[in-house]
Amino acid sequence: MRRRSEIEPRRRTEAALSVEGLRVSYGPVKALTGVTFSLRPGRVCGVVGMNGSGKSTLIKAVVGTVRSTGDVSVYGESARSARKDGLVGYVPQNEGVDWDFPLSVADVVMMGRYGRMGWTRRPRPDDVEAVDRALDMVGVPELRDRQIGALSGGQRKRVFIARAIAQGARLLLMDEPFAGVDKPSEGAIVSLVRNLAAGGAAVLVATHDLDGMSELCDEALLLLREVVFQGDVEDALRPENLGRAFGVTGAQARERGAAQTDGVAGPDASANAPHGKEKGDA
Repeated sequence: MRRRSEIEPRRRTEAALSVEGLRVSYGPVKALTGVTFSLRPGRVCGVVGMNGSGKSTLIKAVVGTVRSTGDVSVYGESARSARKDGLVGYVPQNEGVDWDFPLSVADVVMMGRYGRMGWTRRPRPDDVEAVDRALDMVGVPELRDRQIGALSGGQRKRVFIARAIAQGARLLLMDEPFAGVDKPSEGAIVSLVRNLAAGGAAVLVATHDLDGMSELCDEALLLLREVVFQGDVEDALRPENLGRAFGVTGAQARERGAAQTDGVAGPDASANAPHGKEKGDA
């Protein structure tokens, strides 16, 4: 199996993620209607849109947990192959995890090593070392033996980032990483993401936090079931571009983004969300 701790030299010049004509439907509801974009290594891209715009669906399609049509490649490999090779890491929303399942923090991070183990999934010394190193990197080594459900929201997010680090992922997909976390944890997550990008990883993050995008992201992708804008964060936040994504004025879009960050959907969210199909899709 190829070494995944570093991006191979040839990979630095190709797209970390390439998506062409991606479509997803939940029965009669069209969640994505032809999404096309690319993301280079070492870049952080924030995905922004109203509730029901398809942000979570986009991430789940790359992860492979929803059925889709279109082409998705990761560092020149098919998404399926890249996932098998451990190139894709995933930090889910809190709502998508059973926090009552009796797993320790170390157990969760060790899941990132499963692709390197045999069918018995018996950790070797280098697996244990990788888990400990990842927990050190995200700043929670003292939580190693704690039950995952006993952690705060911010601690849980850092544990899932540690899982991706232990895995050796070179594309990190994050679904609303700042939902339900306090400001200190938010700052720690931003620093982690920027450090991973500085190391050559690509990060795609779905977020409602418009005010924090300049610090977190190198670029932004505005989504309304298809890409309505991709480019610099400053340009993405212009009223005319936000209005296209939110269907409102720029000021109203900012207000709606803040409301959704606090868990309050905008007035059009119920009309656009795929009811009963994708919990938390935003």
